[in-house]
Amino acid sequence: MDDNDPVGTGDAPPAAGGSRTGRNLPAAIGVGAGLAALVIGSLYTVKSLFLVVVMVTVGVGVHELVKAFGSRQIRVPLVLQLAGLAAMLGGAYYGGPVSLVGAFAMTVLVLLGVRTFQGADGFVRDATASVFIAVYPALLAGFVALLLRPEDGADRVVTFVAITVASDIGGYVAGVLFGRHKMSPIISPKKTWEGFAGSALACVVVGAWLVAWLLGGALWQGAILGAVMVVCATIGDLIESIIKRDLGIKDLGTLLPGHGGAMDRLDSLLFALVPCWLLLSLFIH
Repeated sequence: MDDNDPVGTGDAPPAAGGSRTGRNLPAAIGVGAGLAALVIGSLYTVKSLFLVVVMVTVGVGVHELVKAFGSRQIRVPLVLQLAGLAAMLGGAYYGGPVSLVGAFAMTVLVLLGVRTFQGADGFVRDATASVFIAVYPALLAGFVALLLRPEDGADRVVTFVAITVASDIGGYVAGVLFGRHKMSPIISPKKTWEGFAGSALACVVVGAWLVAWLLGGALWQGAILGAVMVVCATIGDLIESIIKRDLGIKDLGTLLPGHGGAMDRLDSLLFALVPCWLLLSLFIH
């Protein structure tokens, strides 16, 4: 989600094909439906194919961040980052949490080692940015592979994605209809507490429903999952907003019409992944 995302209202009249939030709704809905079909189609055919979809999508997000950092003369090696991403996703799916941590550690060692031989000027700046991208989005994305590993992994991933989408839709509706009180005017001027309340309600309801229906869990477990995920998704959204403000750019990308770049779709998903995996690991056996 970006600053035009649906947790608030704008005062300016909508552009052609747009909405009160500044989004091109027909394009956003079309792209969203296409992404949903791609995710569900790959999940319920060949699981490893879904991992390829994740790798490509997150890889685009890595490229967007590397390019954005480069606009401020911060050097991050794209090829090494993409190789590390592939190693983390593959390691997590085929080897579990230990392999994910090992792949991440090796990625960091390679990134720091290579940068060492490029001179001392800007080393801390470049190395810090490189490790940052290795964590966000690459390491966090590895948890979707952990989520996918169990026999019911496809249902777990669908539950995770559906709750996050519910946050988006619930926030949009509540923000447009009732949004008045700004959540963080400096970081993300269009987000409101009313929009957050709509997101929370939608996440709790969808979480309770899907955990009980798809995963055989209890309604209260799904409600807790939804409540935790909406907080994490909102924090992830705000973090991407503050990254863009620090770098002095409006958007990280324009890949998806009506949505922005890949990172504008991944920001909330990435931060909700870890608690989702943890809670489902505790609740569902």
